[in-house]
Amino acid sequence: MPRPTVAQFVYGSCAVILSTFALLLLSGTRSGAGVAVVAVVALALGLLVAVRVPGPAARRPAPARPATPLPVRATVPSPSREQVREPVHERAAS
Repeated sequence: MPRPTVAQFVYGSCAVILSTFALLLLSGTRSGAGVAVVAVVALALGLLVAVRVPGPAARRPAPARPATPLPVRATVPSPSREQVREPVHERAAS
């Protein structure tokens, strides 16, 4: 289960406090049972607000960088005697 974020705590707490004051002022209740009902309703509203606040976005893993290619040592077979040609002689510039 993911942990609540700071924003969820703040919004939920503000919702509980403000809704408690508003409900107590609007209802005008003075009995203990009425205050308890208002407190339960305010807590439920605060919980609803905290749950509805969007949580942190899921982190996507960073794209994997390709590994640095290692140098390849190419081996060339030795030419056989049939494949050996006479070396090219350079001509002198005239």
